[in-house]
Amino acid sequence: MSEVVKLERHDEVGIVTVNSPPVNALSAAVRGGILECIKAAIADPAIKGIVLTCAGRTFIAGADITEFGKPPKPPALNDVLSEIENSPKPVVAAIHGTALGGGLEVALACHFRVAVKEAKLGLPEVKLGLLPGAGGTQRLPRAVGPELAVKMIVGGDPIGAAEALKNGLIEEIIEGPASGGEAFVRKLLAEKRPLRRLRDDDSKLAAAKADRSIFTNAVAAMTKKSRGLEAPFAAADAVGYAIDLPFDEGLKKEREGFLKLVASDQSKAQRYAFFAEREANKIAGVPEGTKPRPVNRVAILGAGTMGGGIAMSFANAGVPVTLIETGEEQLKRGMGIMQKNWEATAARGGIPADAPAKRMALINGVVGIENVGDADLVIEAVFETMAVKKEVFGKLDQYAKPGAVLASNTSYLNIDEIAKSTKRPQDVLGMHFFSPANVMKLCEIVRADKTAPDALVTAVTIARKIAKVPAVVGVCDGFVGNRMLAQRGKQSEKLLFEGALPQQVDAVVTKFGMPMGPFAMGDLAGLDIGWRSRKDRGIKSEIADALCEAGRFGQKTGKGYYKYEQGSRAPLPDPDVEKLIDETLLRLGRKKRVVSDEEILERMMYPMINEGAKILEEGIAARPSDIDVVWLYGYGWPIYRGGPMFWADSVGLKHIADRLAFYAKETNDPSLEPAPLLKKLAAEGKTFASLAAESKAA
Repeated sequence: MSEVVKLERHDEVGIVTVNSPPVNALSAAVRGGILECIKAAIADPAIKGIVLTCAGRTFIAGADITEFGKPPKPPALNDVLSEIENSPKPVVAAIHGTALGGGLEVALACHFRVAVKEAKLGLPEVKLGLLPGAGGTQRLPRAVGPELAVKMIVGGDPIGAAEALKNGLIEEIIEGPASGGEAFVRKLLAEKRPLRRLRDDDSKLAAAKADRSIFTNAVAAMTKKSRGLEAPFAAADAVGYAIDLPFDEGLKKEREGFLKLVASDQSKAQRYAFFAEREANKIAGVPEGTKPRPVNRVAILGAGTMGGGIAMSFANAGVPVTLIETGEEQLKRGMGIMQKNWEATAARGGIPADAPAKRMALINGVVGIENVGDADLVIEAVFETMAVKKEVFGKLDQYAKPGAVLASNTSYLNIDEIAKSTKRPQDVLGMHFFSPANVMKLCEIVRADKTAPDALVTAVTIARKIAKVPAVVGVCDGFVGNRMLAQRGKQSEKLLFEGALPQQVDAVVTKFGMPMGPFAMGDLAGLDIGWRSRKDRGIKSEIADALCEAGRFGQKTGKGYYKYEQGSRAPLPDPDVEKLIDETLLRLGRKKRVVSDEEILERMMYPMINEGAKILEEGIAARPSDIDVVWLYGYGWPIYRGGPMFWADSVGLKHIADRLAFYAKETNDPSLEPAPLLKKLAAEGKTFASLAAESKAA
């Protein structure tokens, strides 16, 4: 019998147990083991009913995605499922933990399903740019009806056991998987219940067959946010086959759809992103076995937009927070905004009705920095100037307990400098959250020169606990994300001086898949911020300055690079801006030319990739995939393009280096010269991915 799957007999019940830690993924060995054990149980005349269950912390949590893109190893999952489905003896899936993807498809091929109350069941393949490839799109609609099936398959989010029971996906909620599964089989045998093969039961499809709008409305609701993605639409089509075609034909069409997606660039990019996120948890240069410090309470300094959002993230994860302000008024305002945000989410059904009160109870709002004493982690979210930050960290020495991790939520400033104002630089690091902090998933964790390894591990661990994706970066101006963004900002401004218009630049960037273009983003953030900062540094930016001098600060004044109608955030091109740009160019003696969309795309993206190469050269990021994680989760880079460094590899580094050299000459801008690392990789015909492979091999 198989190493990873075993069959035991408890008189008339055969128990098939998968034991392939950590997540019992459907590797070739697991597939082969299930097939062998099911066949043996069918062949054993003493066995009358079969339980399929798993050891460890979970049921089968999905396919083994390391096998994707490699030659398939037998047995195919569909062959295993046919064996289960065609068993003359009842097969019951007993589920605990998560039954996801291929794991739920295995359970759907069983005649009955039972689950413990904490179990989660889902088909998340769409998040990897795929659709379920082993009958999930054909069996799930027959189990729960097409509406919920569309929600689960096209949306990719799992459901809990209670919802699964209510919708007929499981028969019963049980106490323990093996014992509960066995008891259920005995009950089936006593009642002589007929086997239910989902493939033969179309009863839940009848309504949608009679009225197709039931299905199409569900699809429209679920694909609203799928701009640019292929998989959600292909998955929706596959659910449609369940309604329109006989089971075997639907299965064949599903398989075709799966094979097409698995070979697509989008799915390759999405699978890469999945692994990149996991890779980011590994911290380079930290001794093995370094344990995080315990964090039972967090103190946050500043209850403004960032501080409030960070406090919400901790309370969402059940971590108690001391929220500290300098005055009662600011504190009251900050607490009120959090309360309102949670109440709005509860009203939409996003969180339970009692959640706002429970979460607010975890936040203790107080005035005065001396209240940090009982916190294990202190996060400063005060005004973004070095003088203010240094003053705060100087005071923390006095009030924070020994061993507390002291973090600055800065987006640009030098953490080494900040650390110098304390007597405990080993406890200081950066935790750069992105706005809105309760929504955005990225946390750039900045390792300073003297940051202790266990302080760093603490920051990464707590970021994961509050559902953030941590990326460890080094100290430099703007770290990874903002440093690269600055290069794009420089080019977008230059393009206006050469003849492009804000709406043309933004259209190219959003067509590429970014949520917003640079000029719409400037309007959203407020153009006056950059204007004030330029005046402080004695720098001019003729077009942006002229807009600000005309009182055009962006959305807050109803006009910036665009105009905005009352109460609307939709940017509308404004002839006044065109006139202002023309007048500025005339005054400066600049000639306009026609700028192509292709040039705009190259000048928006390639300088960022060039900066990414410098970041890798300087060791600010440990891996190209860490840069990609920053852009995917902090800046809305389209997941189906895998991140800027992954995308650069697909475009070809030689092409990018050549174009940068061309633009450096054409626009007389030496900062566009290809970075040494980019030049070297391009000359050797290599990729950024090859760097990661080489460092792993070393």
